Amino acid sequence: MAGEELIELKFRLADGTDIGPNKYNPTTSVGSLKEKILAQWPKDKENGPKTINDMKLINAGKILENNRTLAESRLLVGELPGGVITMHVVVRPPLSDKNTEKQQDDSPKKSRCSCSIL
Repeated sequence: MAGEELIELKFRLADGTDIGPNKYNPTTSVGSLKEKILAQWPKDKENGPKTINDMKLINAGKILENNRTLAESRLLVGELPGGVITMHVVVRPPLSDKNTEKQQDDSPKKSRCSCSIL
């Protein structure tokens, strides 16, 4: 009977490929799921996450918190006995890209001149 209590999940990446499906205990934390995703991340994919904080898990439009368990995070939408639940994985872009993008946005503003001489 314990096998019936397991939750079957697969993780959909941004390009449409999947990791899984695998069965997990309802007491599994979202943070440990992210660690398993990180370990199974395809090596040939660019811009993969470096840590679990670089990714978000989304189930039925809700971002799941690292410190919560699957049982606490489960939503009624799409839960069918024996069905596979698909969670989406979103990877945050590297912080260095945001910093260089911000510098590029600031530089044109500094070179603009709004004065006029009559």
